[in-house]
Amino acid sequence: MWRWIALAVAALALLVFGFSLIDSSGGGQVTARTDFGTVADDTSRYARADAPWEWQFPRDFGAHPEFQTEWWYYTGNVKTAEGRHFGYQFTIFRRAIWPEAVESDSEWRSGQIYMAHFAVSDVEGGSYYHQQRFSREGAELAGAVAEPRYRVWLEDWQVLAEDDAAEITSIRADGGRFAVDLRLEQTKPVALQGQGGLSPKSDEAGNASYYYSLTRLATSGSIRIGEETFTVSGATWKDHEFSTSALGGSAQGWDWFGLQLDDNRELMLGQIRLTDGGREPAFGGLLVNADGSTRYLDSSDFTFEVTDTWLSPHTGATYPAGWNISIDTGEAEPLDITVTPLLADQELHGSGGVDYWEGAVRISGDATGYGYAELTGYVQAMTGRF
Repeated sequence: MWRWIALAVAALALLVFGFSLIDSSGGGQVTARTDFGTVADDTSRYARADAPWEWQFPRDFGAHPEFQTEWWYYTGNVKTAEGRHFGYQFTIFRRAIWPEAVESDSEWRSGQIYMAHFAVSDVEGGSYYHQQRFSREGAELAGAVAEPRYRVWLEDWQVLAEDDAAEITSIRADGGRFAVDLRLEQTKPVALQGQGGLSPKSDEAGNASYYYSLTRLATSGSIRIGEETFTVSGATWKDHEFSTSALGGSAQGWDWFGLQLDDNRELMLGQIRLTDGGREPAFGGLLVNADGSTRYLDSSDFTFEVTDTWLSPHTGATYPAGWNISIDTGEAEPLDITVTPLLADQELHGSGGVDYWEGAVRISGDATGYGYAELTGYVQAMTGRF
């Protein structure tokens, strides 16, 4: 689902898009100059998600800089051979400062800001680790490309395709106290969210994103916690979205679930919570069948019942911490599942503008499995942020 980019980006832009700091040839005098530009508040010059998109892969794995906001989001549940369980999140966000390409004699100048969030949940150890980074696109510090091979990176944190079709990728990130080195292999075709990949977030034209998922990537590799490295395997979910002004003006926040069932089906379920306490009817979900075929789920096709709550010691926010979910999948009987966090405290806090809960969950009931949940708007409202 759509991930936030902290509004600190505007301040960061003043620091990063006008500096020439290094003579990359290594032979000249190092100089620096400051050239403060103006961050574009007018979104009318950006492209909007308001019509069907002509999807082409692997081209659309790369960046879409004509849109203001974009993110590449990976979450996974993996285990050691002995059963020690880890969850991980790795997300890279792109935010355009202005819609036009930047022309400058400085390789450091850029109209694109990148941010990354990286987190690992050590379920047995009862610990949650998270870190973030900011950088600019200039000087190859960060970026996203589809050619010659798919790559998304922020400094030495990266997703990198191992083949031309990007059916096999690797994720490498080191957060100091924790790190991942993982290999992901695509096992199902791309799943287009919404209506053919156009995912509305309100009934206003253009309040939508272009959105696809790779709902089951076979995952293997290693996770390091402190000085100890664990060999792991499991499954990863990938989301990629790009948009301009996606949310409606009355959105408080959202609850999003990417669920991988043991019967080889996947579910994306989400609800946009409105400031008046209601639920945005325009946003629905998706069922991905074992053979990769999909079924769109209207917002009326599934319901959430909160079964527990958790009070954050970091922000003082109260989050839901368990759900009974009933889904009309088109079968004779609804699919009734219970979703429970594997750790109570999986809150990304102190991250520069928006605090949110993003963590590994267990599925029980009519189906079993694991997945990830994302909960926003419980600390700061998301109104007007996208």
